[in-house]
Amino acid sequence: MVMHTMIVSFDQPVQDSELDQYLKDIEQVMLGTGLTQSVTTGRHLPIPGEEAIPALIATAIVQVSVADTDTLAKTFAAPGVHEVIARWQARHPYRVAWANHEPLS
Repeated sequence: MVMHTMIVSFDQPVQDSELDQYLKDIEQVMLGTGLTQSVTTGRHLPIPGEEAIPALIATAIVQVSVADTDTLAKTFAAPGVHEVIARWQARHPYRVAWANHEPLS
């Protein structure tokens, strides 16, 4: 199993309802590929002073599990995935850092 963990950082603050919709849309499109074993999402829990750190600070986390790296590549090439990403990037620009890894114990 391969875990694809994305750290999503919106350029500007996003209303809670918009962030909820983004997470729902990403989850639905990834599950809709039929290639994922699971998709989980969550919000970053900010701490005071973290904005002073010169790093990519998350707005949200998305974690996708798939069988292997070939399946992961197919997942991101599946119909609809890039359309959802492009629609959200146009509405609320964001950056993403990610790691592909085995499940953490």
